[in-house]
Formats: sequence, C-alpha cells, structure tokens
Amino acid sequence: MTAFFPDVPKINFGGPKSRNPLEFKHYNPDEVVADKTMKEHLRFSVVYWHTFCNPLSDPFGVGTAHRPWDDGSNSVPNAQRKAKVAFEFFEKLGAPFYAFHDRDIAPEGSTLKESHAKLDEVVKVLKDEQARTGVKLLWGTANLFTNPRYMHGAATSSNFDVFAFAAAQVKKAMEITHELGGAGYTFWGGREGYSTLLNTDMKRELDHLGQFLHMAVNYKKQIGFPGTLYIEPKPREPTKHQYDSDAAACLNFLRTYNLLPHFKLNLETNHATLAGHEMMHEMEVAISAGALGSIDANTGDYLLGWDTDQFPTNIYLTTQCMHCILDMGGFTTGGVNFDAKVRRESFEPIDLFYAHIGGMDAFARGLKTAQAIITDGRLADFVKSRYHSWDCELGRRIESGQCSLGDLEAYIVPKGDAARNVSGRQELLENLINDFI
Repeated sequence: MTAFFPDVPKINFGGPKSRNPLEFKHYNPDEVVADKTMKEHLRFSVVYWHTFCNPLSDPFGVGTAHRPWDDGSNSVPNAQRKAKVAFEFFEKLGAPFYAFHDRDIAPEGSTLKESHAKLDEVVKVLKDEQARTGVKLLWGTANLFTNPRYMHGAATSSNFDVFAFAAAQVKKAMEITHELGGAGYTFWGGREGYSTLLNTDMKRELDHLGQFLHMAVNYKKQIGFPGTLYIEPKPREPTKHQYDSDAAACLNFLRTYNLLPHFKLNLETNHATLAGHEMMHEMEVAISAGALGSIDANTGDYLLGWDTDQFPTNIYLTTQCMHCILDMGGFTTGGVNFDAKVRRESFEPIDLFYAHIGGMDAFARGLKTAQAIITDGRLADFVKSRYHSWDCELGRRIESGQCSLGDLEAYIVPKGDAARNVSGRQELLENLINDFI
C-alpha cells in the first residue's frame, strides 16, 4: 500500500515532558480514568470534509491547501484514493472513528442514479479499509446544502421536487451509513430556514420538515438501522435564521412534532457561540432533556462573527465539556468529533496531524481535570447545598406537582418575608476550578 504520509510515524504517547510535536503529551488511549480508558471516554472522530476535502479557501481568496493525493478530478478513482489517504491518517493518529457527508466521500453525478452508483464504488473501499484498520464510522449524513438545487432549503424547500430529491439522497445516505456499521446518522439543516419572512410560510416549512424527519425515522426502522439519529443546532450561516437555531429550539421542534423519542442532539461549540450561548449551556439544556448524544469539538474566534471551526485548545472549554459528559454518565453512541479545520496559512499535510494531536491532548486534559473536580466533590457539594431550602416538605411537594398557590401563601404569610439569601460565591468557585486547571 502506498504511504501518503511517509514521514509521519504512528502517533504515540510521549508524556507531558515530550518535545516531539508528533507525540501526544496528555492523551494516553489506554490510561484509565474513572473505570474507563481515555479511548473509551473520548471516542475521538475525524471528519472527512474539513480534513480531506477542504481547500482552505475563503471569501477573499482561493484555496491554499496542499493535498498531493488529490488530482482535482471529479472521478471515482480520485475519491477511492482519498479514502485510502483518510484511513492511513486515522490509523497513524489512532482515531477510532470518522464521520462524513455523502458528497465528501464520492463525487456527485449528473443524475441521482449516477451519484448513488459512485457512492457505492467508494463505499466498497471504505468497508475494506474499516476491516483492515478497525476504524469505525461514528455517523454519516447527507450534504443538503452545497448544490444550487438547495438554495431554498431541502426538507423546507418551496420546490416539491427538491424535497423529493433530498428525501432520496437521505435514504441512500442512511443505507450506506447502515452498511458501514455507523453508530449514528446526523441531520444538519444548513439551509432549512429563511433569509426573509416576506417570502416564507414558516408554519408550512416546519410541518414539511417534521414530516421529512418522520419518514427518516420510519426508514431507519424499515432497514433495521440500530444507530442514533441526531439533530445538530446552528442559529444562522448560511441562512439568516435556521430552524435548528440552538438546543432549546431543536427540543421544542422535536416535542411539537412528536419526534423527541427518536432523536438526540449533536452539539458544536462554534454553533453555540453563534447562538449567543456557551457550549456548557447548550450541553446542560440537552442533558436536562435526556437528549445529548454527541459533540462536535471545535471553537470559534470571538473577534470574528462567523463559523471559523478552529481546533479546540482551551482547557477551560474541554474541562466544561467533559464535566457535563461525565456527569451524564458518558457517551453511548456519540463521541468527540473534530468538526474543525486547520487555518488557511497551515496548508501542509503535516499540519493536519499537529491540529488533531493538539485537540486530542486538550480533551484528554479536560477529561482528567473534570474527573478530578468530580472526585474532589466541593463543586457538587456547593451546588447541592445552595438548594438545601428546597429539601423541605413543601419543596418536595412542589417538585412532585402536589402543591398549590394557596399552600404556599399559607406557608409564607406567617413568616412575613422570605428568608435571607445566601451568596452564590461565583468567584470562589472560579478559583476552585483554577486550582485544578
């Protein structure tokens, strides 16, 4: 087999004192943290689109990426070669999972039938490479936003034929995800929204989206796909407003259309930022509803108001993420998926390794720090004690739905006023977190 990264060895754990940029400093896949290995906790996944397909272009310039394996053709052999490049990368990095859009792995044909046939030819290579390396598919999805046919949306398009085309494309993407043993399937509505309400029947579009997702649930059952279905929130970009704008909006949509039992959320840090939230907020909203399934690991630049998809290196961020995940009992089918791209100036293939090594180390540190905070117990004890006044008989009755306004009036009137508030100690708790980081 041809080596596409001949100068890169398998990335090993060198420890915190290592000065080798091609070694992990903190991610030791076999190290046990809280009864599971780091590999089992983190379930790292590499994305196909940014890593192997992104030319690193921007609105002001053409792509800078140097990718010697890509001949620039829209051919199946080029796509099959790219698949082998990807698996050499996964194998050398030690990533147990990957994720893709259908149009990442195979070129689009002039007809839907031709596109399906091209996909099948590349899937053969992916299946062989998965068997050879043991790398698994975290989730697949369909690209329902790049082709001009999706200018008005896909499942929410005003054009019925586009809706039907999108349905057929999703059907095929679910089939190949199932064939490859994918642990999940993701829906991201990049153009499921509007640019202006002047030409939009929002209620009708949302109804169509609800029916589209019900058809996907039915087909999942029909083909016996055991994986999890995910919705990925994002507030805007490319449209002004997207219907999956944040975790709360997605949960409301899923409840409204009786879809919540069938879906979990795939949350991304950069999307949380665009929504005006912290990632921890989005994760807690989803966890409270029992709906957090997976995360896309990246970050944005706070000086830029768009989705920069940078690799995560902030230990505070990764600690918060892993604290939430550990608190909910860990991943089941999801994982830490690096939906991130190297900077336009980092155009050489070796930069792909440096970026992923840094992100994996950052999450490893976050995992260990979060577990140390949980083991210490002071943060959890403070939160519990802050609500101790609710541990009274009336508090329990309210929480179980067995209390009335009259009951509360009878309780508080004799007291004359509420009991004195206690400090929230925000600065103390921030200091506590700093002690561990």
